[in-house]
Amino acid sequence: MNIAIEGGFFVGIIFFILGLGALLPWNFFMTASMYFNNRLNASEWSNATVTTRKEYYFNNWMTLLSQLPLLLFTLLNSFLYQWISEKMRIAGSLVFILLLFILTAVLVKIPMEEDRFFSVTMATIWFINSFGAVLQGSLFGLVGLLPQRYSAVFMSGQGLAGTFAALAMIFAIATDSESAALGYFITPCVGTLVTLFSYMLLPKLEFATFYLDRKSKSYELETSNRLLPTVDVEVSEMTSDLSVGSVPNGNPNKGDSGVSEEEGVRQAFIPLQSENTSTQKSSILEVFKKVIWCPMCITVLSLFLFLSERYFIPVFCFLFFNVMDFTGRSVTLAFKWPSKDSRLFPGLVVCRVIFVPLLMMCNVQERHYMPVLFSNDFVFATIMVFFSVSSGYFVCLSMTYAPQLVEPKDGETAGALMTFFLALGLSLGAALSFPLRLLV
Repeated sequence: MNIAIEGGFFVGIIFFILGLGALLPWNFFMTASMYFNNRLNASEWSNATVTTRKEYYFNNWMTLLSQLPLLLFTLLNSFLYQWISEKMRIAGSLVFILLLFILTAVLVKIPMEEDRFFSVTMATIWFINSFGAVLQGSLFGLVGLLPQRYSAVFMSGQGLAGTFAALAMIFAIATDSESAALGYFITPCVGTLVTLFSYMLLPKLEFATFYLDRKSKSYELETSNRLLPTVDVEVSEMTSDLSVGSVPNGNPNKGDSGVSEEEGVRQAFIPLQSENTSTQKSSILEVFKKVIWCPMCITVLSLFLFLSERYFIPVFCFLFFNVMDFTGRSVTLAFKWPSKDSRLFPGLVVCRVIFVPLLMMCNVQERHYMPVLFSNDFVFATIMVFFSVSSGYFVCLSMTYAPQLVEPKDGETAGALMTFFLALGLSLGAALSFPLRLLV
């Protein structure tokens, strides 16, 4: 059983890295907008006067050309995943994302005419998000085949990606050099390589293959379907108490010796004994305590160091949001409320709409119509805390609950579909941001 515990723990670490690596590249690219704007919207001297070159509206185009492929390819992945192998979708996407970031890093050192540079960058944005959509949809489908807690670990890794990108943005502003821009794109290359290496390790762990191979074994699925109605209470206990290191009583490292195939599936629905569960839960919570407090400490230091106007938006809007979002995602490892069957859950999600007018009434400049009700920046920071923590918490719960509401054989489909609806929500939010900004 100790071998199985260690195997489950390493699987948890790998899925945390996969979650981190799935969003880290695009988060770094997105926060490098200052580099792209400076390179595209440069000014030049002509006849002793400063003339501004063509306005490219880089941020608007970046938003559009990132959300469209994200929405399109998450939808395609939801239908085509059955015909393209999982390894091809995940490893292939990581390789292409790596190549695209290598290209972007090389372009930092290559002088290029603005129109051509803009066209190449827009094409890069499209393809990065296309492969990123396939990667995220495939990974969500993959983690949906494992116990519920692994989905929370995966989502926490995604939350931490934004924190790293926000820190990189602050350092880039502080250094304000070409080398900082180069670092923006080299770092995701390293992160993508680590993610690819971690994914290739996953099939080597028997704990992972025990769950991931079940989708291709029809006789096991039939057995599990017969067992599910009789152990509903035990399943609910397992999904709330099972830790990253937990393993069904049928040890996946045990192979075929001593346990029949039907018994192995039966044991997949029996929770661990309380002694093992408490030991494993303490280990995973201890790991995440260390991971959570590191970015929180960085945020506190940032609040004291960067309260100037130059650093206000990077610190309070990007770093603060991502750290609190990561905290909300990580809370679900120890606490899940409401339950997946509760009608209160969708109601609380809808109630988050209140943050839209609250943020619009903060001291956003320039404004033409709405009054400023919250001129104090600390009020804005307080709103951001509740906004970001609730965002991470409810997103993680939604993505975690979805595979649990279907049969095991449909877990991958549920994960892929949830990724599409997540992308749909992001796209609608990006589209609504333009008219909402005009109302301020």
